[in-house]
Amino acid sequence: MTANKAWTLASHPTGWVTEENFRLVESPLPSPKEGEILVRNLWLSLDPYMRGRMSQQKSYVRGVEVGEVMTGETAGEVLESRHPAFRRGDKVTVHAGWQLYWCGKGELATKVDDRAAPLSYYLGCLGMPGRTAYFGLKEIGQPKPGETVVVSAASGAVGSVVGQLAKHWGARVVGIAGGARKCAYVKDELGFDACVDYKAGNLYRDLKEAAPKGVDVYFENVGGEVLDTLLRLMNPFSRIVVCGLISDYNAVEPYGVRNFRAILVNRIRVQGMIVFDWRDRYGEANAALMDLYRSGKLKYRESVLEGIEAAPRGLIGLLRGENFGKQLVKLA
Repeated sequence: MTANKAWTLASHPTGWVTEENFRLVESPLPSPKEGEILVRNLWLSLDPYMRGRMSQQKSYVRGVEVGEVMTGETAGEVLESRHPAFRRGDKVTVHAGWQLYWCGKGELATKVDDRAAPLSYYLGCLGMPGRTAYFGLKEIGQPKPGETVVVSAASGAVGSVVGQLAKHWGARVVGIAGGARKCAYVKDELGFDACVDYKAGNLYRDLKEAAPKGVDVYFENVGGEVLDTLLRLMNPFSRIVVCGLISDYNAVEPYGVRNFRAILVNRIRVQGMIVFDWRDRYGEANAALMDLYRSGKLKYRESVLEGIEAAPRGLIGLLRGENFGKQLVKLA
C-alpha cells in the first residue's frame, strides 16, 4: 500500500531555522469519507510566513504545534472523491501542508484549470502571492499615475507582481533586490524603471538616485535597515504597505527602527497587510491576474527543488534570500 510522507514540526526554533526543527514521518494513505476528497499533492509552496507559524509568539493565525504537519499550500490532483463538486483528475489547490497526500472536506479545496496556466502558477502569480500583491497595492498603496512606487524583495513571488501591477497602473517603479543578477531580471525582464542592489553597500545613495522625486508608495517585504532607509525618502502623505519583514523573522533581537519620526513629519500612512482580509474578493484578483497573464503582461519566475525531502532546505534557503522567484518543491 502506498504510504504518505509528511514533514512535522519537531521543535520550535530559536533564531535561525535548522533542518533539525523538522521530522519526516510516514503514515498509511488516508481514505475519504462522505463529503471528502483525496488529493495527491504535486507542488508545495514555500513562503516566508511559514517562519512565523513555527513561532510561539501571538500572530494572526494559530501556529504549528510540535508534532503537527508543517503548514503550507499545495497544488495537486484529486485521486478519489466522495464530494459532488469534485471528480477524479480535477486539479486543486489546498492548504494541505508539507505532505504527499491530503484527505479532507471538499469545501477546503479550490478547483483550478491547468489548461489555462501551469498548475504551479496557482501557488504563485495566480495564487496567494499574486492576490497579496493585488490587494496590498490597490487597497493600501493606492498608487496614482506618475507616482513613484518602491518594492523590496522585487524578484520574489509577491514583489515581482507588485512592480508589474504598479507599472500597469501608470506608476514609476523602483525595485530592491539582492545581487546584480536579480536586479537585471527585475529591470530588463519585469520592466521596472530601476532596481537597487541592497548588497552593494550604497542603499540610501542608490535609492535617492533611483527615486529623485521621493517615494509615494513603499511595498515592504523585508523590514530592518531597508525600511529605515526608505523612511528617509518617503514623501508627505505617502503610504507604506507592510506585507512582510523577512529580515527579522529569524532574529533573536529584532531591528530597532531609528527613523520612526519620519512617519509623523511626513504624515505617512503605514498599514499591515494580510491577504485573508480580502477573502470575499479573491475572485476579483484572480480574474485580473489571469487577464494580465493571458495578455503576456504578467511575467513570472520559479525556483524549484525536487522531492519532499528538500522542503526544509528550501525554506531555510528562502529565508536567506537564496531563491530567485517563487520557491516551490516539486513533489511528483
